[in-house]
Amino acid sequence: MPERVAPKETPARQLATFIARYDPPVQKLIRAARGAMRRTYPTAIELVYDGFNALAIGFCSTQRTSDCLVSVAAYPRGVSLYFYYGASLPDPSGRFEGAGHQGRFIRFEGAHTVREPAVKRLLKAAALHARTPLPTSGRGALIIKSIAPRRRSRSSRKA
Repeated sequence: MPERVAPKETPARQLATFIARYDPPVQKLIRAARGAMRRTYPTAIELVYDGFNALAIGFCSTQRTSDCLVSVAAYPRGVSLYFYYGASLPDPSGRFEGAGHQGRFIRFEGAHTVREPAVKRLLKAAALHARTPLPTSGRGALIIKSIAPRRRSRSSRKA
């Protein structure tokens, strides 16, 4: 008898599994942030990295990580919007956090975060400053780029 092969999981199902490892309040934030970024960048390609410390969902103009505009970065205690080239973006409102050479982040506290005028300006600036522009039409794809063989706990509760 031929051996039965389980159907390969879709990227959407894999991402749902990654998100399910977090506590429910963080799961809700991840889904809200991802939805907000999908609406902001509907033609972006989502690159997913399930790493040792965090889950990152990059919204990119190509399949190259260097073409990411913004990533949803999920940690056991919260979610951030990480602007890959944030250090080069104008931030007169001082909304960015971080002092890295290249990136900056904003803590994502809920859907209201992306409705703030300062955050809207930063999201628009990220698209305008992209090395490779976002496609003008079509719909982006969801691509699982990397899955760490080992991960830290995604729960904020002590084991």
